Amino acid sequence: MPYLSNVSICHRNTLTLSVILLLILSACSSDIEEETTADQATPPAAAPAAVPAADRPTNPSVDRALPEGLRPFWEPWSGDFDGMIERRIIRVLTPYGGYQFYFAEGRPRGATYDMLMKFETFVNSELGLKNVKVYVLAVPVSRDQLIPNLLAGRGDLIAADLTPTRDRLALLDFTRPLLKDIDEVIVQNSKGEPLASIDDISGREIFVRRSSSYFEHLSSLAGVFEERQLEPPILVAADELLEAEDIIEMISLGEVDLTVMDDYKAEFWAGVLPNVVVRNDLAISPASSIAWSHRKDSPLLAKQLDNFLQKFGRGSLFGNDTYQRYLAQAARSRCANSGASSENMETLIDLFKRYGEQYSVDWLRLAAQAYQESGLNQKRVSPAGAVGIMQIKPSTAADKHIRIDDVSTLDTNIHAGTKYLRFLADRYYSGDEVDELNQWLLSLAAYNAGPAKIARIRKEAEENGYDPAIWFDNVEIIAAKRIGRETVTYVSNIFKYYVSYQLIWERVQVRGARFGDVLTACNEP
Repeated sequence: MPYLSNVSICHRNTLTLSVILLLILSACSSDIEEETTADQATPPAAAPAAVPAADRPTNPSVDRALPEGLRPFWEPWSGDFDGMIERRIIRVLTPYGGYQFYFAEGRPRGATYDMLMKFETFVNSELGLKNVKVYVLAVPVSRDQLIPNLLAGRGDLIAADLTPTRDRLALLDFTRPLLKDIDEVIVQNSKGEPLASIDDISGREIFVRRSSSYFEHLSSLAGVFEERQLEPPILVAADELLEAEDIIEMISLGEVDLTVMDDYKAEFWAGVLPNVVVRNDLAISPASSIAWSHRKDSPLLAKQLDNFLQKFGRGSLFGNDTYQRYLAQAARSRCANSGASSENMETLIDLFKRYGEQYSVDWLRLAAQAYQESGLNQKRVSPAGAVGIMQIKPSTAADKHIRIDDVSTLDTNIHAGTKYLRFLADRYYSGDEVDELNQWLLSLAAYNAGPAKIARIRKEAEENGYDPAIWFDNVEIIAAKRIGRETVTYVSNIFKYYVSYQLIWERVQVRGARFGDVLTACNEP
């Protein structure tokens, strides 16, 4: 029976379009919405623990009761292209972030998204469909969830720059290559210890996502090192939310010593970011390729994808223009200028620590938020009247819950911002259903967009089958739809900076380096 056989054509199209809007994830800062109707309710929570990097829910949570209209799209299904035509939907799993898929002014954007919309047009043109179309649904998930969701039947295609490795080829079929002759090469900071040969990565930490082909190839190389009685490299698992440009930015800032990356990506970002050295002479896997992928035993889908990519993939005018345009846009958006010098950074750290301890907020989280808010610049004033390093409105700071009348100094500004963040966490997100990490993430969202707005978004998230107690892949999806890119990017950027700062701090304590020297760096080319 067709998916929507008992529904009118008009209703079918409306339903499918609403699902497309609901399931597109967004990824930067709006004005603080005042909310001062209740007193601070609970004592401060314990100091935050490290951010977990695994076991995130997929979106939406399939364990929750979904609205009846959404359930068919997420129930496991594993047919071929003919079944997708009958169902009138092709569910495409894609990673969110970077230049490939993101939100801008409430609309989905990115090189991969444009390719998917071109694929939708191509499919319907090939089938001769006009009003009653087959829809291509972009389903953004973290990279570690791409293959599991495909194999579980919750997606029909993976549109990502995946390398066909030995392990992946055992599970998936791949399309014609989007790019060929790609070397996976070592990338390092220019100030790091130089490498004379590949043997010099022996015993060195290399920062890569566990789900990446780099991790698989490095693991094999580690085995070769052991056979040669060399100490293998130490593989440090990067958070799955970090994209290639995030990791190479961390290399640029000296937060990470070594990573591995496809040579074309590394060379592009090395031309954008300072202090990045691409070691094309040190390849851990030469002459690889990248492609889209799908389940085995899908010959009809494979043929359709082959025809499409032959006409519109990279190498074609459309494909080349799409990727070059979005890469150029991404390059222009990487710099977060800092208003702080390394000389006064120690003062900032002392203040973050003092008020972080007073209000039970990890001071590294405060530093990450301040960097996102103002670039650590106390002189910054927003058009909406938010001021200082924490970008807090004087009216918010003077409210009866905060009671700080002057936010013109570093001390009072950080004090007010920290106290307000603590108030938001305790007043709105202190219930048992919200864990410590999500209490912080939801508080950041409320700090940026206002608690009343986030309360409405959480309610809508729950009504649509998402978990209102979880930010990533749940509440943020509705936030992306209702607010746009700003708040979602705000939270994700602070999360990214916090992960970075943790890595820096661990090394600072061991090596005695100056933490402030890194925080004050600017990645503008």
